[in-house]
Amino acid sequence: MATDYDIKDIALADEGLARIKWADADMPVLAQIRERFAAERPLAGVRIGACMHVTTETANLMRALTAAGAEVALCASNPLSTQDDTAASLVRDFGVQVYAIAGEDMASYKQHIDAVVGTNPQIIMDDGADLDTALHTRFRDQLPHIIGGTEETTTGVVRLAAMAADGTLEYPVFNINDAKTKHFFDNHYGTGQSTLDGIVRATNRLLAGRTIVVSGYGHCGSGLALRARGMGMNVIVCEVDPVAALEAHMEGYRVMPAVEAAREADVWVTVTGNCNVVDADAFKNMKDGAILCNSGHFDSEINMEWLRNNAVAARDLKPLVREYELADGRTIIVLAEGRLVNLACAEGHPASVMDMSFANQALAAEYLYQHRGELENKVYDVPAEIDELVAAVKLETLGVNIDELTDEQIAYMTSWNF
Repeated sequence: MATDYDIKDIALADEGLARIKWADADMPVLAQIRERFAAERPLAGVRIGACMHVTTETANLMRALTAAGAEVALCASNPLSTQDDTAASLVRDFGVQVYAIAGEDMASYKQHIDAVVGTNPQIIMDDGADLDTALHTRFRDQLPHIIGGTEETTTGVVRLAAMAADGTLEYPVFNINDAKTKHFFDNHYGTGQSTLDGIVRATNRLLAGRTIVVSGYGHCGSGLALRARGMGMNVIVCEVDPVAALEAHMEGYRVMPAVEAAREADVWVTVTGNCNVVDADAFKNMKDGAILCNSGHFDSEINMEWLRNNAVAARDLKPLVREYELADGRTIIVLAEGRLVNLACAEGHPASVMDMSFANQALAAEYLYQHRGELENKVYDVPAEIDELVAAVKLETLGVNIDELTDEQIAYMTSWNF
């Protein structure tokens, strides 16, 4: 059991352990890695500081890291995404120092990041780059002994790439988000399913026949649009990228500016990674009773400040479902305070897709330590051999076999004078 931690209640550990094991049953790739790590101990004595959603899937990543011999400290990467029973089990059963409580305020959230920094981590695992940012701004004295880091999500990669471009990134970071076995599956299939799961759990509204507006048609938005259509919803896409907008149009979705889409939205979901995607002009055009939520990393995508300032009344209809009344009598319903609806109102991505994402995390941490001192201070793609290994093992665990190229075919594909 860890001796230093800040969680809701250690007595929740039994329930958390059962849920961690349930998720583990659907994470066979990570389980294989954990078994090898336990035998080889490739991270023995290495201090890892992680800022991630404290869920059952993350717990199994932490188990793999501790099996490898690492000393792990974990805080939440979102104030609403912690599963308190999972946090308790990580502390009691796996010796992870956890600093996370569901629903914590921003002051506690920052204190918990600081607590992880206080463990003097050598490898950073981040989901949104809040821990990386704290180290580069408020704890620069810690930077010299940091070997490198990994980043899980699009928003964090954007922040870290900007730091690298400015020449202010002080250690190498692996971009887990853009690994093929991450964004083609976690972002696309995971976000699509878990976002709708969060909306349904929070509202219990029928989706079929309703109109959903999806802001952002990247890997996450396209997956959400696909799943929403599968549930019988009419899908409108809002985009700023002409190529992405054209793709959405060719897939049969209606594409229009946000200010126009607002007039038709029964449900609106933002998945862009940007700020003020839903802004004043859109609020002014929204239908009475529209449901608004976000599946991007930060709570910046919906201009909640405008909504709070312009609402004449606000009331909680149920936990994480808040209704705002505007001066003209219209109401707008916001889920999860504009934070990640799939983690605040549901349980996040299914374990099967997080299996691949977190396999990349574990193997990238091992690679960082093996190659310490050899890498430049920039953002790296995950090595192709890691990505391909994860895919191959996943297929094996699914019982799926594929063809192999013959020598003749390899020669044909690599020659020009045949």
